[in-house]
Amino acid sequence: MINPIVKTIELGDGRTITLETGKLAKQADGAVMLRMGNTMMLATVCAAKDAVPGTDFMPLQVEYKEKFSAFGRFPGGFTRREGRASDYEILTCRLVDRALRPLFPDDYHAEVYVNIILFSADGVDMPDALAGLAASAALAVSDIPFHGPISEVRVARTDGKFIINPTFEQLEKADMDIMVAATYENIMMVEGEMSEVSEAELLEAMKVAHEAIKVHCKAQIELAEAVGSTVKREYNHEENDEDLRKAVHEACYEKAYAVAASGNANKHERFDAFEAIKEEFKAQFTEEELEEKEALINKYYHDVEKEAMRRSILDEGKRLDGRKTTQVRPIWSEVDCLPGPHGSAVFTRGETQALCTVTLGTKSDEKIIDDVLCHGKERFLLHYNFPPFSTGEARPQRGVGRREVGHGNLAHRALKRMIPENYPYVIRVISDILESNGSSSMATVCGGTLALMDAGVQIKKPVSGIAMGLIKNPGEDKYAVLSDILGDEDHLGDMDFKVTGTKDGITATQMDIKVDGLSFDILEKALNQAKEGRMHILDKILETLDAPRTDLKPHAPRIEKMTIPKEFIGAIIGPGGKIIQNMQEETGATITIEETEAGEGSIEISATNKKSIDDAVRMIKAIVAVPEVGEVYTGKVRSIMPYGAFIEFLPGKDGLLHISEIEWRRLDKVEDAGIHENDEIEVKLIDIDRKTGKFKLSHKVLLPRPERQNNEN
Repeated sequence: MINPIVKTIELGDGRTITLETGKLAKQADGAVMLRMGNTMMLATVCAAKDAVPGTDFMPLQVEYKEKFSAFGRFPGGFTRREGRASDYEILTCRLVDRALRPLFPDDYHAEVYVNIILFSADGVDMPDALAGLAASAALAVSDIPFHGPISEVRVARTDGKFIINPTFEQLEKADMDIMVAATYENIMMVEGEMSEVSEAELLEAMKVAHEAIKVHCKAQIELAEAVGSTVKREYNHEENDEDLRKAVHEACYEKAYAVAASGNANKHERFDAFEAIKEEFKAQFTEEELEEKEALINKYYHDVEKEAMRRSILDEGKRLDGRKTTQVRPIWSEVDCLPGPHGSAVFTRGETQALCTVTLGTKSDEKIIDDVLCHGKERFLLHYNFPPFSTGEARPQRGVGRREVGHGNLAHRALKRMIPENYPYVIRVISDILESNGSSSMATVCGGTLALMDAGVQIKKPVSGIAMGLIKNPGEDKYAVLSDILGDEDHLGDMDFKVTGTKDGITATQMDIKVDGLSFDILEKALNQAKEGRMHILDKILETLDAPRTDLKPHAPRIEKMTIPKEFIGAIIGPGGKIIQNMQEETGATITIEETEAGEGSIEISATNKKSIDDAVRMIKAIVAVPEVGEVYTGKVRSIMPYGAFIEFLPGKDGLLHISEIEWRRLDKVEDAGIHENDEIEVKLIDIDRKTGKFKLSHKVLLPRPERQNNEN
């Protein structure tokens, strides 16, 4: 008999979340089906029984997958099958991974696989906010060692009120959208975007999130107790030699401390100096001894290096490159450094350098989004690239990885709210990291701001970004918050807290904690110190370019927008697109048209010169023009009859120019007036037959009337 165990979480607004285990996927180490409304996802976790020999890190792999059938849809593509993970799924994986990873025991190295699958959705509740809770619950009901539970919630602020796990509709109106992960005691991860909020407002949102998370954590603890999984498996994944550890520390610590406190700002020289200490220690061993002990020596020396760096900062306030804790590295930047793109900039801070470019496009360049629950088009794109040469590594560059997707998303969120509403261009920002020693995503934000202004994009305000670090040893009250962290300070430190914003407030943030959480006092200090750093960097940006350029580059496309009545859309496109294609060929402009939600036709005309746009506009206006009696038109002779000529005075609209209306004199033939097919002639619309809708034209009324001659007889 199946006896599932169910735990219900009340959200306080009438909605509930249920966690069910013991019914599905029972062969996994832990499995939980989470349900909120009609949104259901299954989280499973499996861990290897032992670690792969030589593994000295936490081999955690988190996968999040959304089934198209969850929303009653077919996948796109020829195979009609789910393919590689979308950017949205990758970003959701990262949210869960970053919350879980710090909470596994330091000496636990077995491979752990967390799989979260969305099986049902109603398009109302947002599933990414539930994935962390589902994954943690699966770990809670397993016997895998884990210092949790945790949960994640989304906090949105609408009309000044905070909403926990808002619906898609509620989020559209929010000026703040952050995801927070935490244990019962401490915040572990924060990521989100906002419309220039203050540091105090961000902290308040985090506190609101934490109160909701405490309820989720308590429910998971009760679920684990009901399952009987409070006792975790035993493991022994590390072999240690305490005498060797002591020998490494005694021989290397003072030397490593001297390098850490030397203030050498060159990353590679500093690395070589640290490596020389380790190699000097290894020199006392034979090759046979090193085969046995080298891995442990490397591990113990890494601990020595970490301790030396941290103690130098905590005890003397000396960072690896000699800066004070609040000091930002030297900055230089330039714009208009590449002639081909529509905007370009180089931003360099210390040994981190980003080359950013901007390309302006038309409606046809929009990114089509076709995820399970999100459909639409994206008009502001930001792509981040991190080639191996940026860190001096000799290895091939493969496809875009999760790190590139995550860093690009953070920079995208930092800048996107500064793009003017209804901006006519599709914008693509590319950031290529040419050098990296910490905070390359923040260099992307700064370089992206400069490139956008260089391109003439009238952004609302410039944006700068900074990465903050933390050094705090367990059991010590002393700690240090570091501004503009180096790569080593990120790797050997306890926090990576990125904050971006304008002079008036924060636009995006991302925080990862590598210890068991932080107090709100430390977070407040980090945010206030980050503001000082952001303002300093913003001043440096404005020294390079203080405002967006007033005009686009000469080779950038020009765009004209028009709105027409819905009934004219077909007339502009023509049979099989013939008319719109002919207009594009004749004018050299690119013309796109679509029906809007308001029931109108939205036309976008783009070209690199004004004449092409003006010609296209004139042709479109002629198509949509409504004939008016008394108006004068330039028409083309389509056919000649004995009784007159048929003139196309507007596209698709022919009228009769009767032989009596060509000239004031009497004509026997139309040709007597010198009129032939395909000639252009000015005509005036003098009447529209109400019954037949036929148009009556005249040319003679545009000519001076001859005076009458007196007849003596």
